[in-house]
Amino acid sequence: MKNGRGSGRASSGMVRLWGRHAVEAALKNPNRVHRKLWATREGVESLDGELPVDFPVEWADVADLARLVARDAPHQGLVLECEPMDDLFLADVLEGDPARPVVVLDQVTDPHNVGAILRSAAAFDACCIVTQDRHAPPESGTLAKSASGALEVVPWIRVVNLARALEEIAEAGYWRIGLDGEADTTLGEALPTGPVCLVLGAEGDGMRQNIIHHCDAIAKLPISSAMESLNVSNAAAIALYAAATR
Repeated sequence: MKNGRGSGRASSGMVRLWGRHAVEAALKNPNRVHRKLWATREGVESLDGELPVDFPVEWADVADLARLVARDAPHQGLVLECEPMDDLFLADVLEGDPARPVVVLDQVTDPHNVGAILRSAAAFDACCIVTQDRHAPPESGTLAKSASGALEVVPWIRVVNLARALEEIAEAGYWRIGLDGEADTTLGEALPTGPVCLVLGAEGDGMRQNIIHHCDAIAKLPISSAMESLNVSNAAAIALYAAATR
């Protein structure tokens, strides 16, 4: 098996996904180019729908599949190698429904967190997530597994300059709210009636000063003093719920 046990690395220029939800969503995505599926027969039987007759499948046992994914990753009998998603432009998604929130992540680098935020973004019908091209995790099996299929349905916009992207978002009519636990205003008080953009920073460091200066308001989640802060993916889920229930 190329690259050895626990590498989780795909062929050059490819992405390797694993787990039923991630693989099933990728197979159903008409914009995703698939290269090869390694699977157990039980794994294929668990999928919703039939594979095309000529789909490239290599039957494997559980031990073989374990060599293709990150160490101890729950592949559920399915490993798919495919091409990365095509790049998207911010202007393309901002032309959509303004009632759908935009989520901006400032240097959130943990793929588990970004995947979980994608999942919440799908659940609460967000327009997209926006990250820097650098200081953000690549598309990967770990991220896709955490996203539980949302990687295939939520537009992920990667930009060179996050501050310029926030200016473009403002020009499109969105009110930009940065989340910071030290803010005086709560998110409920800061939420507008119109289009909203939620900005979240990395755990520990939070938003950078330049990103704070590109927000229209800074707000906090009204959590108990018994807890210092929330994981960034939990904070994103709560903020998206608040925006959805205004």
